Amino acid sequence: MRIAVIGAGEMGLAMGGHIRRKGFEVSAFDISPERLKQAAEQGLQPKNSIDDAAGSADVFLLVVATDQQVVEVCDGLSDAAGATIVVAATISPETMLALKPRIEARGQHLVDAPVVYGASGARDGTLLSLCGGAEADVERVRPLLACYSRDVVHVGPLGAGQIAKSCNNLLHWIHCVANFETLLIAKRYGLDAQRMREILLACPGTNGTLARWDTTRFTWQEKDMDVTMELAQKAGLMLPLSGQVDQIVKTLKAADVKELLYGPEATYLGRTVRPLAASEGGLA
Repeated sequence: MRIAVIGAGEMGLAMGGHIRRKGFEVSAFDISPERLKQAAEQGLQPKNSIDDAAGSADVFLLVVATDQQVVEVCDGLSDAAGATIVVAATISPETMLALKPRIEARGQHLVDAPVVYGASGARDGTLLSLCGGAEADVERVRPLLACYSRDVVHVGPLGAGQIAKSCNNLLHWIHCVANFETLLIAKRYGLDAQRMREILLACPGTNGTLARWDTTRFTWQEKDMDVTMELAQKAGLMLPLSGQVDQIVKTLKAADVKELLYGPEATYLGRTVRPLAASEGGLA
């Protein structure tokens, strides 16, 4: 099995490195010359174009940023006869389904396999791959996905992996808002927010996001929540909590969490929150 990683950013480069170290022949394409240089330094064979990459592999792992990029790459691989295209990017399930007839008409195979556990999981090779597609297609690429995954889960038909990723993302961003508001109470009453976080990790109300709270980058919340709310709207679902989280989480930044955990005060929804003095009802 020859692999081509399309998109050699932080995630793709780390995933490609794990694949190569497991003994696969791996090439890489990215529009950034610097990223291609980094790929070559890791032992991946750099390719200067999609056409060049198309002739170098029979499985293509797409680790790009947007739906449009996925579509453009898939169109660029139209001459890769019999290839399997694995979309590790987080995109709309509707985009996956729209691609399916075009991919299958040219004798190729399509799998959606978005990942969770982020950049740290990519570096450590402990991502979780959530797969949608025909069982035979998922099994064909399972050895590849296992190179960088703690587990490879076949969720259901094509698009199911993206649905699963959206469900995870929704919980993650809900937890981000809940964690922030929870620790804000502690800080307001003069307790150390980081210490309270450590305490809550041992309590039944804990969550996985809280465990990695100070490494959450707040990079993709707008895209993630847009996909989630679009899914809900098209399915006729009323999700009032998700709607509130959609608005709130888009105002948060990693610097806000750092300030909350380690600073003397915090900012939330445009307001500065300081610990109460004892005369104001704070703890003595």
